[in-house]
Amino acid sequence: MLLEQYDWGLEARTLQIIFALVLGVVLGIAAQISRFCLRRAVDRNSSDRGQAGAVWLTALATAIVGFQVASANGLVNVEGHRYLDTGLPVLAILIGGLAFGVGMILTRGCASRLTVLAATGNLRAVSVLVIFAIVAHATLKGVFAPLRTSLGAITAELPVGSLAEVPFGTASASALAVLAAGFLFYRHRPALTHVALGIVIGLVPVFGWATTSVLLFDEFDPLAVQSAAFTLPWTETLFWTIASTALPAGFGTGLIGGVLLGSFLSAAVRKELKLESFESPAQTVRYALGAVLMGFGGVLAGGCTIGAGLSGSATLSIAALLALASITVGATVASRVTEQGPRLVAA
Repeated sequence: MLLEQYDWGLEARTLQIIFALVLGVVLGIAAQISRFCLRRAVDRNSSDRGQAGAVWLTALATAIVGFQVASANGLVNVEGHRYLDTGLPVLAILIGGLAFGVGMILTRGCASRLTVLAATGNLRAVSVLVIFAIVAHATLKGVFAPLRTSLGAITAELPVGSLAEVPFGTASASALAVLAAGFLFYRHRPALTHVALGIVIGLVPVFGWATTSVLLFDEFDPLAVQSAAFTLPWTETLFWTIASTALPAGFGTGLIGGVLLGSFLSAAVRKELKLESFESPAQTVRYALGAVLMGFGGVLAGGCTIGAGLSGSATLSIAALLALASITVGATVASRVTEQGPRLVAA
């Protein structure tokens, strides 16, 4: 759309990177201030999980409603995207989601939260993200790829790939998400600033879909339709950093760069930059194990708490909603175990 109306003098890929960078900065600032993370909302050891849950559900409700409005006005087009496939790789999603959920409890943060923390000086987060990206890449194209392929081949054929294709599915899902967010807001009274930032975060996936599928989509040189995510983008970012001449940057790399920049600027202004590292060998093992589980699980599940949880669920994709549910279950179970204080997961 924008490529036809304006002569930007730049390739579609470059424009997408710039737009992703801007979205990433917005996401990084909002997430750093609000401490946005699904782990905080489900971890029994979190002192403010009710408030965190209200903010997270606000973002989810915003993403769902925003996506449906944008779709109705022709601003997004995800037809043919893998999230909408009717062949559901149910075993891969369940195993991957559970693994990712356990991993984010062990590392005390999902991939998006750790990206924010890495930009503020948390060396634990930096270490986890490196391991996370390497394992995710190994699952996509390396030694774990055969296992991923085998698990992904076990599918269940569904009549539809999205709840939006079910009669009254869009209206029902949107209403349920809004009511759930409203209930948690009423019950736990999170800060209004954080709720507003949750709305901002929820709009980022919508703008991501709109950017890559319509606004900056080039019919003559089509690029992948995608939105905010962290699993695949971190693998691309890591290996683009190592071999940029062989692997061009894309939307995901721009988003990661923007989140790091936005988080750093926000923390600097708020005087929250602080170097932190591991406190013990046991903690190092715990975080490394969590990083492996998140890298492996994120690929199997088809995304992380942002990729599948917000971007995917905004489309009402059954696969994405199942992944989000599996991640939540895995995190809840792991939270109960860590609450009892086993030596391996003792912080």
